[in-house]
Amino acid sequence: MNKNIVSAVVASTILAAGFSASVSAHQAGEIIVRGGVAVVAPNESSDPVATFGEFKVSNNAQLGLNFGYMLTDNFAVELLAATPFSHDVSLAGPGKIAETKHLPPTLVAQYYFGDAQSPLRPYIGAGLNYTKFFDNQFTNNLGGALTDLSLSDSWGWAAQAGIDYQVSKDWLVNASVWYAKISTDVEFKLSGTPVTIETDIDPWVYMVSVGYTF
Repeated sequence: MNKNIVSAVVASTILAAGFSASVSAHQAGEIIVRGGVAVVAPNESSDPVATFGEFKVSNNAQLGLNFGYMLTDNFAVELLAATPFSHDVSLAGPGKIAETKHLPPTLVAQYYFGDAQSPLRPYIGAGLNYTKFFDNQFTNNLGGALTDLSLSDSWGWAAQAGIDYQVSKDWLVNASVWYAKISTDVEFKLSGTPVTIETDIDPWVYMVSVGYTF
């Protein structure tokens, strides 16, 4: 469903391009601020946890924000931010066993296709993600067997693709998709014995937003 939302927004912007061809966008020196809905969809995998198999991590939607600066008419830098994402962590058998939150600020360098007179500007980007995990807690400790949960922070590469459509001199609509390499060591005690489970989150992030240029 998340992919369908992004696809619908992209299609609508393309159809609308013919009605505002005179609106220019994304010139050197401009600052672009976007806000909207961001959905994190983990593509998780982990080492086996005792006899329960791999961790499963739920999707979550939050307020997404990004801040861009046009270095030239075609090259830019952008920072992705958001309100904290919350995820349920589950195992086969017991089901949900834990909750965690994270913040994933991501800095990318971007290339915008087209020129400053184009109201429709597709772009691609690549850069670095840092993910901070916090508020980690067991919601089902299996009768006291699970204690002392923690998740290590993560550094990894990130990539994105998106499209802006300038609807007026200052306002635009946007659809974008991100991929981030996020790996964490999940540490806890199982019946008093320390355990470390290497876990890859590796989410796709889908975002639809409204932006303003300065």
